[in-house]
Amino acid sequence: MATLTGKKVAILTENGFEEVELTSPRKALEDAGAQVEIVSPQKGKVKAWDKDHWSIELNVDRQLDDVSIDDYDALMLPGGVLNPDKLRMNSKAVEFAQQFLETGKPVAAICHGPQLLIETGLLDGRNMTSYPSLQTDIRNAGALWADQEVVTDNGLVTSRSPKDLEAFNKKMIEEIKEGQHTTTAHN
Repeated sequence: MATLTGKKVAILTENGFEEVELTSPRKALEDAGAQVEIVSPQKGKVKAWDKDHWSIELNVDRQLDDVSIDDYDALMLPGGVLNPDKLRMNSKAVEFAQQFLETGKPVAAICHGPQLLIETGLLDGRNMTSYPSLQTDIRNAGALWADQEVVTDNGLVTSRSPKDLEAFNKKMIEEIKEGQHTTTAHN
């Protein structure tokens, strides 16, 4: 069922993403007809983490320095502990994610992925979830954290962990299909 034909989605990642949190959403997006690109500050390849060890390497389709929000209809952020921590220290990655939130383009983040969104300063009043260890950080950023498999708030889709991937992928595709959402000031 190609419900996302004509849609282009950026998966922003660094080395150390949780393998299944990138590969499962990417497959779901592609199966729905979306064009998906792995975007990274890294050149060439990014290396996955699989539970407790290094895993596969995936090709980087475009470098972060060479992309614009105008190139994409939506943004997907996989988790893993290393990946979001590296991205949140990269001002270009923060700015890229911030532009999606500011314009109302769909953003989907799973597990530790929302760490990057905290740095945007745009979570005040948003409903979210994440890996449970981030709940205090997310609340301190002004968001309302809930322990649910998937939480959707005006185009922002978040989930807790790989066990929630089925619900996460379904909601992510639904929000991307809806397209750009009206931005509302939460400040």
